[in-house]
Amino acid sequence: MLLHLSTWQEIDEHLKKSKAILIPIGSTEQHGPNGFLGTDALCPEIIARAAAQQTDMLIAPTFSVGCAQHHLAFSGTITLRPSTMIAAMQDWSASLVRHGFEKLYWFNGHGGNTATVSAAFSEIYAERSFSREKKNDGDLAQKLRNWWELPGVYNLCQDIYPAGDGMHATASEVAVTYAAYPEAIKTVEMSPKIAPIGEIRDAEHYRRSFPDGRIGSDPSQATPEDGARIITAAASALAKEFAAFATA
Repeated sequence: MLLHLSTWQEIDEHLKKSKAILIPIGSTEQHGPNGFLGTDALCPEIIARAAAQQTDMLIAPTFSVGCAQHHLAFSGTITLRPSTMIAAMQDWSASLVRHGFEKLYWFNGHGGNTATVSAAFSEIYAERSFSREKKNDGDLAQKLRNWWELPGVYNLCQDIYPAGDGMHATASEVAVTYAAYPEAIKTVEMSPKIAPIGEIRDAEHYRRSFPDGRIGSDPSQATPEDGARIITAAASALAKEFAAFATA
């Protein structure tokens, strides 16, 4: 069930049986020569929609712009400052809590978001703790899960791509998007075949260190068939974990 394709009456009915919601969260940033700019937002969205076929799950609109300042030297990247993202997450959470949601599962596709999401959780809980009201609007539990850290998923990705899955513009994440959008597949020769690895600082340093945007990866290996395998495994694991979170 997608929140943005539902009516307010349908959300009222949903809240009578579940106070949990999944929020796909990612980034809009370069993903090398053949990866979509929306990869980090698309992956959790694609997997969540597949998981919703297996369990009762309400999916929020995708929080599609995250913390990606280090990618700004590549055209098309859009980013938030950490402070802006924290403020936006506070407002998203407050809006949902006001309606009666008590369990917010943030399903992440961008490793660069994790520190800021954790800080946002701390700010949200602190605001509730400092409130002079003895009774808040209800209980609130928030969870962050990176899609590649779902049980069994990382090992599957490593099995499919034993060399060159990498750290950014990975073969596995590109494969997930190719499975969902085969009409948009890009065929590009990678040079070098596997990209270098190294530290990340500001945008200009990143562009000098990783000229085509990849880190440690060879995403030319990605196929829709591989992506379908990853989506199936991740969706099954997500359905189980979300159901447990929603009913805990």
